[in-house]
Amino acid sequence: MATIFSRIIAGEIPCYKIAENEKFFAFLDINPLVKGHTLVVPKQEVDYIFDLSDEDLAAMHVFAKKVARAIEKAFPCQKVGEAVIGLEVPHAHIHLIPIQKESDMLFSNPKLKLSDEEFKSIAQAINSSL
Repeated sequence: MATIFSRIIAGEIPCYKIAENEKFFAFLDINPLVKGHTLVVPKQEVDYIFDLSDEDLAAMHVFAKKVARAIEKAFPCQKVGEAVIGLEVPHAHIHLIPIQKESDMLFSNPKLKLSDEEFKSIAQAINSSL
C-alpha cells in the first residue's frame, strides 16, 4: 500500500506543492510548526532516509538546499532548520523549518491551524522565491 506521501506525489491527495524534479518532491506540511514549514521527500518510497543510496541522499540534500534558500527569502529568519524524524509516516522526509530560535524546532510545540488561503499564499511566496 502506498504511503500518504506517495499518494501526494501521484496527485491522488492534494497538497501545496513547492518544488519537484525527477527524484524529489517538496510540499507544505499541513500541520506546520511555523509558516513556511516544508517537507522534502524522495519520489522513491523508502521508509528510512539512510536506506537511500549515497547518491540519492546527497541529491536530496542539494534539492532541499534550493528549497531552504527559497524559504529564507519568503520568510526572513535566522536559519532554516532541518530535521529528520520519520516516525509518523513510513516514507523518508526532511522537515525544513524557518526558525528565529531553536525552540521553533520543537515538534511538541502547538501546530498552526491555517486556512486554505493562507497555505496557498505561503506556497506562492516560496514558489516565487525559487
